[in-house]
Amino acid sequence: MYNPQLETFIKVADAGSFNKAAERSFITPTAVIKQINLLEDSLGVKLFERTHRGLILTKAGKSLYQDAKYIIQYCKDSVTRAKNAMQEDTNVIRIGSSPMTPAQLLMQLWPKIQEHCPDIKFQVVTFENTPENAKEILSNLGKNIDVVCGIFDEAMFGLDTCSGLELSREPFCCAVAVHHHLAAKDRLEIEDLYGENLMLIHRGWSHYVDQLRDEIWQKHSQIHIVDFDFYNVNVFNHCESGNDLLLAIPGWANVHPMLKVIPVKWNHSIPFGLLHSPQPSKAVKRFLDAARMAVQ
Repeated sequence: MYNPQLETFIKVADAGSFNKAAERSFITPTAVIKQINLLEDSLGVKLFERTHRGLILTKAGKSLYQDAKYIIQYCKDSVTRAKNAMQEDTNVIRIGSSPMTPAQLLMQLWPKIQEHCPDIKFQVVTFENTPENAKEILSNLGKNIDVVCGIFDEAMFGLDTCSGLELSREPFCCAVAVHHHLAAKDRLEIEDLYGENLMLIHRGWSHYVDQLRDEIWQKHSQIHIVDFDFYNVNVFNHCESGNDLLLAIPGWANVHPMLKVIPVKWNHSIPFGLLHSPQPSKAVKRFLDAARMAVQ
């Protein structure tokens, strides 16, 4: 599906040396060097600067590093989608799952859903939470993934690419590193956030987040807002390592083992539910109806 030399390239970039990459790949350093040389020759670019301190990615290498990860994951997902296309059981609902859209949250409703649809079965399809994947998945719900369970904003439904069934309103919380001084608290007052950096996704992503942002700017300017582009594991890692606060929901408590999600005493929340195709199949419609009744 893709040039296997890309995987070797990623391992070398992560390890910072041919020898360490060879150890992790259980092959000789000579074989690793040969693969990288062949990859550089075939692409016509230099990927690494060889220095006495180790290997350093060139600008071209840094660019390929990001794209290679996406290419590899996309190819793996393509195989999964191909297998899903062969699925003959029309009662199987394919649930998209990532760290920020965990299928486990939906599984809590499973006993009640099964009461209404005992023949329905689940198939979990994992995916990496990247902007590219999110756009593709939400634009093609019903083809390879039937539903995704997570937070959403009704504004996205104006694009006619997906629809949503709201199951609950999830309160906005703050994720903090377990070593942060606020981690000792079980509930935060908004004044506890004064002097702290609060990570909020960029304006325009959700009007629910923007409402909170505007309130902070107008009434609580002592809180320093830090923008970021997209919710993914890297953002959670930055929250932990940078000792910042991150806007989160209770369902993300297990995304990062070194973060604690703490409720905040404010009146801000966001819809949580099932994203699905605007024209779902009969099986998905039955499933959505059962999910709706399960939360009544």
